[in-house]
Amino acid sequence: MELGNNGFNLIKQFEGCKLNSYKCSAGVWTIGYGSTYYLDNTMVKENQSINQDQAENLYKKTLLSYVNCVNKLVKSKINQNQFDSLVSICYNIGCGNLGKSSLIKKVNINPNDPTISESFSLWNKAGGKVIRGLTTRRASEAKLYFKDEIV
Repeated sequence: MELGNNGFNLIKQFEGCKLNSYKCSAGVWTIGYGSTYYLDNTMVKENQSINQDQAENLYKKTLLSYVNCVNKLVKSKINQNQFDSLVSICYNIGCGNLGKSSLIKKVNINPNDPTISESFSLWNKAGGKVIRGLTTRRASEAKLYFKDEIV
């Protein structure tokens, strides 16, 4: 599957765009729309900056690895909104974490299991602390996951 507009826009909304490197809530150097690596696969470091075009290009390239990850992890038949929400959480928590999560296990057993919403909500911490922005993001991802229509 490919990422749809709902997922593309949801990730951009929650990541925001910062053209100067910053430490995210998990303490990792980040730039653009939440990227931790540049197009040449070098890590983002302190005191670096990019322009808007570079941020957009980096975002699109970074997305590909998370789209590929979700495509590999999901074994059940899911719809576009479900896929988009899973790419969003994967973009934020990483492929390894999603692969080990109860969320992906539930999706693969029964993608319509209502407890999947709760599994999204478990991923609202950074550095062991609940982050309000992550709580909001997880609620939006869960809402999109169970949304029927595609916009």
